[in-house]
Amino acid sequence: MAAPAAQPPPKTVLRVAAISGSLRRASANTGLIRAAAEICGESIPGLHIDHVDISELPLLNTDLEAGGRFPPAVEAFRDKVRAADCFLFASPEYNYSISGPLKNALDWGSRPPNCWADRAAAMLSASGGSGGNRSQYHIRQVGVFLDIHFINRPEVFTKAHLPPRKFDADGNLIDSETKEQTNGGALLVRWTEQIVTNSKCESHILVDAP
Repeated sequence: MAAPAAQPPPKTVLRVAAISGSLRRASANTGLIRAAAEICGESIPGLHIDHVDISELPLLNTDLEAGGRFPPAVEAFRDKVRAADCFLFASPEYNYSISGPLKNALDWGSRPPNCWADRAAAMLSASGGSGGNRSQYHIRQVGVFLDIHFINRPEVFTKAHLPPRKFDADGNLIDSETKEQTNGGALLVRWTEQIVTNSKCESHILVDAP
């Protein structure tokens, strides 16, 4: 009787929940997420970046929590956060800080039980002036309390309004140098592989798929 054919090893899938802090249709930050998904999808086997829309989230109001349940849009958002192995944030800078929609999303995800904890995260930003660096630092401050493990390098600050032109009219990234910077997903994978040794992460960081 012939021996059964060897089965190929299961593929490792790394699920990245990508969240844009801008709700504009032609958002440059959402464009950065699309570019990261395309670039990393081609260069890193098994990496899947899923853009998580936050436009339907209501403003945080604990009166909306009834019987231990959240509003449907919040429940759906929290499910996507829980299912992710790591995160990618892209946000503009509003008045030296985080955009309101992103802070609202972080707050909803932090409601007990905290959905963010013990996962790695990377950040991108596109904004005027400094390129969003103050926004990123404030996101890091919030992330410390949420127990998010942020990558320190590379830092991607895209000065969206300075030449050469970075984005087209639909918010798609067209600048080759900025595209190269968005390939920080490789570091996201390596960082996540490091924290998988944490016992709290072992059950969800790496998922075998058929």
